[in-house]
Amino acid sequence: MLQRRSFMKLSAATGGALFFGLRLTGCSDDESAPEPITEADLNAYIRIGSDDTVTLYISRSDMGQGVLTALPMILAEELEADWSKVRSAHADASEAKFGFQLTGGSFSVRQEYEPLRQAGAAAREMLVAAAAMQWGVDASECRAENGEVIHDGSDMRARYGELAELAATLDPPAAPTLKDRSEFRLIGKSTRSLNARAKADGTAEFGIDIRIPDMMTALVAHSPVIGGTLMSFDDTAARQVAGVRDVVEIPSGVAVLADHYWAAYKGRAALEITWEPGPNSTISTAGLRESFIAAVDQGVVVATEGTAQEVLDAALPEAVIEAVYELPYLAHAAMEPLNCVADVRGDSVELWTGSQAQTLAAQVASQIAGVTPDKVTIHVPLLGGGFGRRAGLDFISDAVATSKAAGKPVKLLYTREDDTCAAHYRPMSYNVLRGSVGVDGLPNAWMHKIVTPAMPEFFPLPDPNIDPSAIEGAAEVPYAIANKLVTYKKPPIAIPVFFWRSVGHSLNGFVVESFIDELAALGGKDPLELRLQLLAAHPRHVRALERVADLAGWDTAPPAGMARGIAVHESFGTIVAEVAEVSVDDDNQVRVHRVSVAVDCGEVINPINVEAQVESSIAYGLSAALYGEITIEGGRPMQSNFDSYPVVRMNAMPRVDVAIIAEGDPIGGMGEPALPPLAPAVCNALFALTGTRIRKLPIRLG
Repeated sequence: MLQRRSFMKLSAATGGALFFGLRLTGCSDDESAPEPITEADLNAYIRIGSDDTVTLYISRSDMGQGVLTALPMILAEELEADWSKVRSAHADASEAKFGFQLTGGSFSVRQEYEPLRQAGAAAREMLVAAAAMQWGVDASECRAENGEVIHDGSDMRARYGELAELAATLDPPAAPTLKDRSEFRLIGKSTRSLNARAKADGTAEFGIDIRIPDMMTALVAHSPVIGGTLMSFDDTAARQVAGVRDVVEIPSGVAVLADHYWAAYKGRAALEITWEPGPNSTISTAGLRESFIAAVDQGVVVATEGTAQEVLDAALPEAVIEAVYELPYLAHAAMEPLNCVADVRGDSVELWTGSQAQTLAAQVASQIAGVTPDKVTIHVPLLGGGFGRRAGLDFISDAVATSKAAGKPVKLLYTREDDTCAAHYRPMSYNVLRGSVGVDGLPNAWMHKIVTPAMPEFFPLPDPNIDPSAIEGAAEVPYAIANKLVTYKKPPIAIPVFFWRSVGHSLNGFVVESFIDELAALGGKDPLELRLQLLAAHPRHVRALERVADLAGWDTAPPAGMARGIAVHESFGTIVAEVAEVSVDDDNQVRVHRVSVAVDCGEVINPINVEAQVESSIAYGLSAALYGEITIEGGRPMQSNFDSYPVVRMNAMPRVDVAIIAEGDPIGGMGEPALPPLAPAVCNALFALTGTRIRKLPIRLG
């Protein structure tokens, strides 16, 4: 039978999160532990230093969504730590300690909320017990407050740093007592980001900032046709470029290594390469669209209720509406270009990269380098935006292969063009919808046929014909419509696709919330009132809609020349309702002036971060709605940089007003949920203003 101390160590070693290892730093078997040996290591995540500094090492990646502040707030709340002495950092990747590491799906805070509270409460009780032992008093006479343990009877005090070593010798409590919500002093209070100053003064370290001794900078020439392969190359001219040190062939193309970026860029441009374009050279967006149209009626049923087909067939023509909704391929366009520093040695690999998928990165690195995954060390700096793109493995594979081939450490960089043309796109989607209304004007049938490629299979699918990401937000339509039918067809993937901020919700949120507006107009109903009536069984949706309507002044006339549109969508455990206020100028250019947002993410950790994520989602979603589109001709992407793939600039960014609903409901994610309602709210406003339905993105009028 395992003793408690052994059990806790074993749990941490097999991926159990937030279990106390109770090791002193000097005795730790973790040689990468960054703290001096005078400090006590309470577990694989939490360290309390002799200077009272509490450091939380986080296995999640912070790409701007704020987990390096939100997660320490949860811990510090239950630990009763002095917030001014709380720090956080990315932990080196370790499947042995942390299990499968992947940051996405707005999971970080909602998955770690309870475990971190438990860890903080357990650490607090151990520190209290240590103080009681030291003073020879009963632990019930002591309390923790702001980084100290206090004995109420004598006012004896001890700082956490003074107690950490003794506390680490104690068994953690099996069931620590958690605070009541009414006692929270950090959770729910707006708190400045722990790395805000470093980001502002330039000392924050992102992947692109990493430098190690003897490192070369590398760029890779990839096939201009997606899926093309290398036939031959001549590097004579490239090697004559000042600063170029080597040219090597790797599985994805040809890598040029140089002293700095500009030399590598010029050297790559000087390569003479012959490519075999392969079967994708005939692919075009128009051809793919035709194949999607042909596949519409081949889908499998993913949701059904009542007899939608029969009701639609029996309905009067004037009571039925049919619509086709289309969405394009989209690039991620993260601010920081993709990068990875790789140092492949004979029996080990060391990486420095802003990855969202550390476990997969370690696996692919081990396969390329020919070592076991435990011989791969991954250091995780800050990520300059991710949106799903940094869960990709192409840039990591290129870096490892280049370092291995050259026998040198390299910093592999993707230019903006490299990334935009790398075929890691949100998929295009083709949707056919039919709906009908009864004599009372209320919808009585809903049919939605979806054709869109499936996401990469990180995990086995329960049904190989159905990708859950492709149907999320469409299969579970919350509206009380008696007859529903949703089908899905997974076409063969010609153009690789990848996870994009809010994944399938970014597609289906637009389709569903636009079509419910169409049914409101068909039945002569106000868009808000119809939603409220059909969502009576979903009180959180109703609450969000009522809150955003009040915030936006839905019942008042919009400013002259403007109109409002509304949408509500649930994703990742969070309900978001939005009202967009738009105008159209004489050149048919759409301008979004204001977006009002009511967000219900359950328990709110850091309100200002919630607002920041809403604003970020609005900017990202508006870029996609107004401009975003990747088109393919001859197997080649036609967009390459921000001149052909624009994003919203500051002068086009609308005012964003945010109302946060915090009523203690189950915690939801916040990195993505404000994006799906944006496009339908804007397009519904355009219908109110112009009478034209926008069923295809990006928005084009005239």
